[in-house]
Amino acid sequence: MTLPQARILVVDDEDSILQFVSYNLKKEGYEVECARNGDEALALFGSRRFDLVILDIMLPGTDGYEVCRRLRARSAVPVLFLSARDTELDKVVGLELGADDYLAKPFGIRELQARVKALLRRAAGSGAASEGHDVVRAAGITLDEDAHEARFGETPIDLTPREFELLACLMRHAGKVLSREHLLREAWGWQYLVETKTVDTHVKRLRDKLAQAGVDPAVVETVRGYGYRIVA
Repeated sequence: MTLPQARILVVDDEDSILQFVSYNLKKEGYEVECARNGDEALALFGSRRFDLVILDIMLPGTDGYEVCRRLRARSAVPVLFLSARDTELDKVVGLELGADDYLAKPFGIRELQARVKALLRRAAGSGAASEGHDVVRAAGITLDEDAHEARFGETPIDLTPREFELLACLMRHAGKVLSREHLLREAWGWQYLVETKTVDTHVKRLRDKLAQAGVDPAVVETVRGYGYRIVA
């Protein structure tokens, strides 16, 4: 089901891609705005609210990696990389910069639409939560999967969709050590079972977000040589 009035920013220097993507997303009921380079994208993002950014990597001037880095410095908006660069290293770099998904060109419009819907559901909390996991509590943190909200006491914890999924996975198994591979499968999905180092980068970001909300970041404990656990 399409989320009504979701506004999407599509950034690509190829007019054919912009027209193809924007036309098909508008047919799904989304509001779509387009930018042809990184500077234009950042200016648009600074002037209005967007619910999702679809971002090419190879842009003139400020490239997609730098755009993603700057977006992440000020927003938890979901970012979907859309790029002809399809090596494992490119995907890992994109994910470590804070992107939530990565789709290689050429792509099918149905796959793009499915990923857009999934990212918007995660960000808005409109997807059905797993049975028995509507509200999870551990280490003083309350995580509401239906509302897609995390709080420490009354203080909200501002998380990207991927950081939220990572925290949810750890909290569902509070006190249990989870391998990096397990976290990749549950929080990222099988398609990202390629490079476990990206888990470490996201855990570092998650700890930073927890600390900003007043949580002791040590509640996410590293078990050397294996993975992570959240101290119950």
